[in-house]
Amino acid sequence: MKKLNVRDIRKSKNGKLQVLTCYDFQTASMLNQTTLDMILVGDSLGNVMLGYDTTVEVSLKEMEIFSKAVRRGAPDKFMIVDLPFGSYSTISQGIFSATKLFQQTKAEAVKLEGAFPYQLKMIERLTQTGIPVMGHIGLVPQSVHQLGGYYVHGKNYESAKRIMQEAKALEAAGVFSVVLECVEEGLATQITQALSIPTIGIGSGRKTDGQVLVINDLLKMGPNTPPKFCTPIADLFQVKNDLINQYLEDQRK
Repeated sequence: MKKLNVRDIRKSKNGKLQVLTCYDFQTASMLNQTTLDMILVGDSLGNVMLGYDTTVEVSLKEMEIFSKAVRRGAPDKFMIVDLPFGSYSTISQGIFSATKLFQQTKAEAVKLEGAFPYQLKMIERLTQTGIPVMGHIGLVPQSVHQLGGYYVHGKNYESAKRIMQEAKALEAAGVFSVVLECVEEGLATQITQALSIPTIGIGSGRKTDGQVLVINDLLKMGPNTPPKFCTPIADLFQVKNDLINQYLEDQRK
């Protein structure tokens, strides 16, 4: 399968783009052999790989280490890397962090959460210097403490109006696509119709231009129950548990 580029992705309105997270070399090697469109090395690695309570604890160095491993495993996939919490609190800091990750990991793009005025200016600067940026609005996990938890966004008029404005502002700033996380389904549909760039939904209904899921949730690779919007296609945690217990039992005979 031909590796996508930013121009391909921008044209993929109603293209049903498929994105999965990935954090390690072996999983990346497997995904490299599939028809998957894009790989996201998300800061969700803090939860699923490092056992952190939130993504807030993830460092820039950790994102670099995991992203390099994924790049080595999946050289033929378009790879996006998350800018972690605290790495883009100012424009200058964000440009430094994004440039470092972009250079060191050989990613095709970076992703950041939010659409505050300084972030929009930062996106403009990054795209002008040749670093593609994916936006992310709705539920922004790095701000979970300020938001007061995880919930669906855009249910009332003011919230919906703000999210629509953010989506349009991100497009104007130069992002090549935008993630809509836990956005009310009707609003996600309206945003998708209003933008000329693709929307990538997670917990935002099926009318977006693509979907992204945490692969560990999709395959249920851990002990925790996946989010309600993700229906696992396997229970690999239980499969591995059964196999190891069987192996241990056989060795004791």
